[in-house]
Amino acid sequence: MIIDFVDKEQIQNNLRFSISQILSLKKNIVCRPLSVDFYLSLHYIFYTMKMSFKPGTMIYPLPVVMVSCGDSPENYNIVTAAWTGTICSDPPMCYVSLRKERHSHEIISRTKEFVINVTTEELARATDWCGVRSGRDYNKFKEMHLTAEQAQIVKAPLIAESPLNIECKVVEVKELGSHDMFIANVVAVNGDTRFFDPSTGQFQLNQADLITYSHGKYYTLGDKIGGFGFSVDKRRNKSTKK
Repeated sequence: MIIDFVDKEQIQNNLRFSISQILSLKKNIVCRPLSVDFYLSLHYIFYTMKMSFKPGTMIYPLPVVMVSCGDSPENYNIVTAAWTGTICSDPPMCYVSLRKERHSHEIISRTKEFVINVTTEELARATDWCGVRSGRDYNKFKEMHLTAEQAQIVKAPLIAESPLNIECKVVEVKELGSHDMFIANVVAVNGDTRFFDPSTGQFQLNQADLITYSHGKYYTLGDKIGGFGFSVDKRRNKSTKK
């Protein structure tokens, strides 16, 4: 294909293609000798063009957690959730959003308690399985060989194999549409001692091989690229200039 436009505006007005069409064009273009501006314009069209999506959930990656609930061993359950996170630092508060048809929705609505259990690469299969099977049909702790451990404050169990367990008490439920948001106070946090460094007093959760969720897939975390405030750390910037 031969492109014979002469200015940026004309290119932008005529090259309104889908991504697949653009990729196809890139393989077959034979450009006649034209101005530098032409080639810059063509590069702009091919490499910086945005495409539009209908409104949807596109904030990824997200933490993926196993939420445990129930107030007795007979009704203990686990549901996998990615719609979860921190909503306040002081007092510490978090949330989990669940569909009404979920078995755990029914349990948490009744008990007003749950535990957020952080997941790892080793727990990936259990994490996925607990998200696609219902507690109405299975004892998820038994099926996935997970250990229900007594929590400090809430009646809902901890998952012992998780490196970090966050005990929560529901203070409000917001009906949003497809999901209900359970807003909760954090009442206790339990961490695996394997990840506590006594020399620094830090809990090094980054060493637990955590996983995340993005567009229906699970991923491990990447390399550290900086710490909070590194962009304005004068000592770091000074050493970098040297």
